[in-house]
Amino acid sequence: MTYSVLMAGGIGSRFWPRSREAFPKQFLSVFGERTLLQQTLSRMLPLIPAERSYVVTHERYTGLTRQQLPDVHVLAEPISRNTAPCIAYAAIVLRALDPDAIMVVLPADHQIQDEAAFREVLQVAIEAAQAPGRLVTIGIKPSFAATGYGYIQFDGPSDGGLRTYPVRTFAEKPNLATAERFLDSGDFLWNSGIFIWRADTILEQMKQHLQKTYHAFEQAALALGTSDEVKAIRSAYHRSARISVDYGVMERASSVHVVPGSFGWSDIGDWRAVYDLSRKNSHGSVLENQVIVHDASRSMVRAGNRLVVLVGVHDLLVVDADDALLICHRDSAQQVKNVVEYLHAHQLTDFI
Repeated sequence: MTYSVLMAGGIGSRFWPRSREAFPKQFLSVFGERTLLQQTLSRMLPLIPAERSYVVTHERYTGLTRQQLPDVHVLAEPISRNTAPCIAYAAIVLRALDPDAIMVVLPADHQIQDEAAFREVLQVAIEAAQAPGRLVTIGIKPSFAATGYGYIQFDGPSDGGLRTYPVRTFAEKPNLATAERFLDSGDFLWNSGIFIWRADTILEQMKQHLQKTYHAFEQAALALGTSDEVKAIRSAYHRSARISVDYGVMERASSVHVVPGSFGWSDIGDWRAVYDLSRKNSHGSVLENQVIVHDASRSMVRAGNRLVVLVGVHDLLVVDADDALLICHRDSAQQVKNVVEYLHAHQLTDFI
């Protein structure tokens, strides 16, 4: 059987001031009324029902998760350790439930515009992942020379039809010149962070490449379903390395395949991405709630409970929360994370 595993443990610091440690990005309604987490599950339901869907999130967010997705299983992480321990936890649970389990692992905060096309790509990946020992990921056909995404080079024709291809290499987020070279080559894809594999396959790969994490969770697996389960999972997380599955496994494994896709994907990494994906008015702006603009354009304003007025300014991101207001240039959206780091450093915890 095939199971969904939604990774929902991040805090979304680039979405400050709306995203906070107590209510992070994945629980926000960024596009429409449903939250990013709810949208992620919804697009999977035609392939995988809710009863075979799991959300892995920090224990502080289990209540929020159950409130937004009452029909899914929730796996609580005691501490944040990046994606490799998160996936190991889900893998031992699914392997115990179903020795032939196939996992579709995906972030809970991405945006996909063509959900039908996404599921077509995913179905191809699921079929390919049935082969023991094979790791499959989804690559996005690049539409511009993005410097904010990692890349996957694949061994196949430049048109990259709907099938699996062997992966040659993974590349870190490039500078602009390198990204343009990747785009021109035709054999590089954006790394979506979506993975498909058998539960026993990813655990075997962790045994080879992430031995500390593997042994920690194999020991925890012995306690599943017992009164010692929570304690055992907590111990496994504390004993595991803080590392992503990309660095820990995918870049080291030998049998990695990719399915190229084009379905309007974005990781919505910051407020600039929200602006880019939103419908603009005739002045290129995106305005929410009570906003007045005069001689202002190409901006996004997400007003809260008060009136926001822009006069004689352009290319801004304005996001209002009850206790904080963000104003930044659209090109500086990535630096919002630095603000959150400043708040931590100066112990301004009321705003985090």
